Amino acid sequence: MGPTTLKVPAGDNRERLVCDSCGFVLYSNPKVVVGAVCSYAGEILLCRRAIDPRRGFWTIPAGYMELHETTADGARREAREEAGVEIAIQSLLAVYSIPRLSQVQVIFAATLPTPKLDPGIETLEARLAPWEDIPWDDLAFPSVRWALGHWRELADGGPALARSNPDGEFGDY
Repeated sequence: MGPTTLKVPAGDNRERLVCDSCGFVLYSNPKVVVGAVCSYAGEILLCRRAIDPRRGFWTIPAGYMELHETTADGARREAREEAGVEIAIQSLLAVYSIPRLSQVQVIFAATLPTPKLDPGIETLEARLAPWEDIPWDDLAFPSVRWALGHWRELADGGPALARSNPDGEFGDY
């Protein structure tokens, strides 16, 4: 690809970067984040971030999808990388839209076969927390709070339906 110009390609309605030499259109699309709310004996897996953004804050295992993997495979990979665990995905829990960040988050409900955790390099510490010990004020992102709340609805017998952003919330932080 050679030099590019920002313009509206033929048949499109938005400005895109277009190669001046060959006409190749470079599309910029949202990033997909995959993750899971993982439980063992009613406790939730939390990982304290060792990287920015929000270093030192708690999250669920999640991260950007890689090329050539499914959303479920990506969620399993993130759990291995961040907490050193293999997870069993139970169901799709939620799909969140974070337009400010051009992100779509696909979150699963999953279980752990064992309480043994082995945090990876992106995680300062990993732990299983009972619901009443979740550090709500120290969660890394609004979508972590949403996912935990949606998991609780499911655990309390709510319908196994995929959830989305709470009304009026789009992850502004």
